[in-house]
Amino acid sequence: MTYKQLKWLILSIPTLTIGLWEYLRHTLLLPYVSMELGNLLAPFIVFFVTITLLRKLFVVLEHAQDSLRREQSLKAALEQRQQLARELHDGISQSLFLLSVKLDKLDQVQSSIEGKQQTEQIRETVRHVYDNVRQSIAALHSSPVVTDKPWMQSMHKLLDEIREDSGLQLTLDWQLADAWLTPRQKVELLAILREALINVQKHARATTAVIQCYPHTDNGRGFVCTVTDNGIGADAENFKRKGCYGIRSMESRAAAMDWRLEIGLPDRNHNLPGEHGQGTQVTIISEGSG
Repeated sequence: MTYKQLKWLILSIPTLTIGLWEYLRHTLLLPYVSMELGNLLAPFIVFFVTITLLRKLFVVLEHAQDSLRREQSLKAALEQRQQLARELHDGISQSLFLLSVKLDKLDQVQSSIEGKQQTEQIRETVRHVYDNVRQSIAALHSSPVVTDKPWMQSMHKLLDEIREDSGLQLTLDWQLADAWLTPRQKVELLAILREALINVQKHARATTAVIQCYPHTDNGRGFVCTVTDNGIGADAENFKRKGCYGIRSMESRAAAMDWRLEIGLPDRNHNLPGEHGQGTQVTIISEGSG
């Protein structure tokens, strides 16, 4: 029985019960049951049917809802994996092609100075490919495929991995209930936050970062999430020119969810300890339509 059929059955059974009772009362039971007694028995009959039959149907409906949520979560996770496959193709495969071109040039150089320059460029490209592979593997490992367990476990696992790899002091201020976000929103938001924290780890030279997420003040279903660090500051356009695929990935994911992604200076209310630079703040804003 489908989810839609269950809903219509639950809605129609009380009406059918009253209709059937009235038909039997007027055709068969009228000589034995008075009008007053029939009217008195009607609500008790509906109540009896509700606690017996409808109660079982509600249990079936809850199981159907759980299955639907799992399917939605699995679909969202599969979409993320497809996105990761595109990133691997667009980022790593292109870098490897560039690496092969530089190796060809290295064979043709005549002076040692040119050779050293080409070697350094190749070394930088290899480091870039290595970093991208690590990011993609981490994303595959931490994708919340099923949301039977609380989603915040995935968030805490991500923070523990960043702390272990970088030694960053991370603070989490999360004010959204688990049910506030849809399964797809959870997958995409976690991916964006992961990219933002990896950028802090790789580029910001920061010691501290704060992750905040709270309901949007102008919309009952929207939210605002920020990742704020105390590093040297970041220029998003500069990162794009350098070929930083993380920023592009974050923008692509945010655009697909109809979210706004802003990268700039931290708000004045962020007074991070150990501050030695102007810092950077990544902001994800949902107006409630994602």
